[in-house]
Amino acid sequence: MRAEFSRADAADQVVGRARWRPSGVEIETEKPDVRAGLERIFRPTAVVADDPSLRPFGTTGPVVLQPGSLRWFHEAALARAAEEGLTATLVPEGRVPVAYDPAALYRPLEEQWERHERSAGP
Repeated sequence: MRAEFSRADAADQVVGRARWRPSGVEIETEKPDVRAGLERIFRPTAVVADDPSLRPFGTTGPVVLQPGSLRWFHEAALARAAEEGLTATLVPEGRVPVAYDPAALYRPLEEQWERHERSAGP
């Protein structure tokens, strides 16, 4: 998974990229100020998300996502980008696409993506 960042006033110009890897987040940019902003966005601290799909059945309220997971990467990029004056766009990447498999309904799609990213290698 890759996140591309643009400045809020120039949404068509990508100024930095970040990739989620099981070992951590890789940041790509040539601008020192953008690098500092992306490092703050992906600082290894928990992110609070108010997403009903993340809650256990029958509960309400926000969920705390611990650093390192693909879902944490997703939420950190979207929730923290505005604080740095950036907008984030999430871009799936990989060699083999993850397809919907009705026989694999025992595994959530997020877990499928994480397994796919782990097996894709660097």
